[in-house]
Amino acid sequence: MTGTHLKLEETGTHPVPGPARTLSRILDSVMDAGRVILNRRRGNGGIASGQPDAIAEQCRELIDHRGEASGLALASEILGAYQDLPEEGRCNFFELLLRDFSTNPDKVIQAAENYRQQPEMERLNKLCKAIESPRHKLFRRLNQAPGGTSALVRMRSDLLDRLHERPEFSPIDSDINELLIAWFNRGFLLLERVNWDSSARVLEKIIEYEAVHEINGWDDLRGRLRQDRRLFAFFHPAMPDDPVIFIEIALGKGGATAIQPLLDSGRELIDSSVADTATFYSISNCHRGLQGISFGNFLIKQVTENLRLDLENIKRFETLSPIPGFRRWMQQAIDDGVAGDLLRNDLETASVLFDENRVPDDKTRDACQRLCAHYLVNEKRDGLPLDPVARFHLSNGAYLDRTNFGADASDAANHRSFGMMVNYVYKLSDIEKNHEAYFADGVVAASGNIRKLARV
Repeated sequence: MTGTHLKLEETGTHPVPGPARTLSRILDSVMDAGRVILNRRRGNGGIASGQPDAIAEQCRELIDHRGEASGLALASEILGAYQDLPEEGRCNFFELLLRDFSTNPDKVIQAAENYRQQPEMERLNKLCKAIESPRHKLFRRLNQAPGGTSALVRMRSDLLDRLHERPEFSPIDSDINELLIAWFNRGFLLLERVNWDSSARVLEKIIEYEAVHEINGWDDLRGRLRQDRRLFAFFHPAMPDDPVIFIEIALGKGGATAIQPLLDSGRELIDSSVADTATFYSISNCHRGLQGISFGNFLIKQVTENLRLDLENIKRFETLSPIPGFRRWMQQAIDDGVAGDLLRNDLETASVLFDENRVPDDKTRDACQRLCAHYLVNEKRDGLPLDPVARFHLSNGAYLDRTNFGADASDAANHRSFGMMVNYVYKLSDIEKNHEAYFADGVVAASGNIRKLARV
């Protein structure tokens, strides 16, 4: 992305590299021809607005459609009509997808019986075809339309919004998610550094998608892209101006123990050539429709490698991470009671933190540090750490290095962890060893200080 984009504010346009521009012109030409063919065949202007039944009928046509140009035009028309549906209409459309585009059990049973009787390749292929739901083929056809990938990601987001109340929609989600996992395979993702010279479209998306530490406008964003900062993102070729996930990095001397200095746009800048630490302080997944598809582990490892090659002076790669479940666990532990006198004493001492009018003293801080280390190292579910951020970084091969009391003064941080944050360190020589020990035996890699605080 970098180096090929001009600012929208300056040009009002977004230039596309030559090959992509040529392909775009070809697709536009094919689409125009396809629309003419469709309209001539149907004798009308397209799908009736706001009519899920009409869209479903066009979906049936698309599944068996033969013409390439008219097929692209039809797919584009369907996606546009879906986008125009009101909330209730989209729910009705999902009901139609579930009712009319599911696998036919009778055909599966018959194909399976035929294969059982005579297990040959032709019958196996027929069985596989019977098992695949028509939705699967429909989504693949829709994806071929210009902008189809983005549209299907948004469609899955709509679907996820309804799954809690409509769990029967889960087969639809399974179909579309299976395809998205394949389409957003790591091999298709492009790692790009985002800086102030990136396109305005990309920069606007960064502001919009930041999910950990809100970016308050263009000046704030500029501060996060200065010489002592780095921002990397994964992009998909079908969504070149729309990041999939991005990570923000602060370059500094020594580890980071608080988030506010990293976010301060008026900070004293340091030259990246003298920095010895890279602190990953924010990772944002950009699309709810890609929920459940893992990108962060690849992103961190590739960015770490890029920084190592680009800045040989960087010796420490760490995070400054939130602890989203800590306060909730403490409250539950106090309510339910816990085994062990030491843990009970620390809970009693640290309980004053729930009173926001109380200023914690050193005794309270120490107790909170011990409780936090215990929570991250010892509290588990199914043999793995209870805290979701801990699960993410530890599974990637990082080790738990340090807890930081008062690291985040924001209200959100107070409500999830009394403002505490933690450093996970990615020591390149130990990443694979830590990763294997974590998944083989549930081992939480931790520094000696953390293990002492956690009493293990």
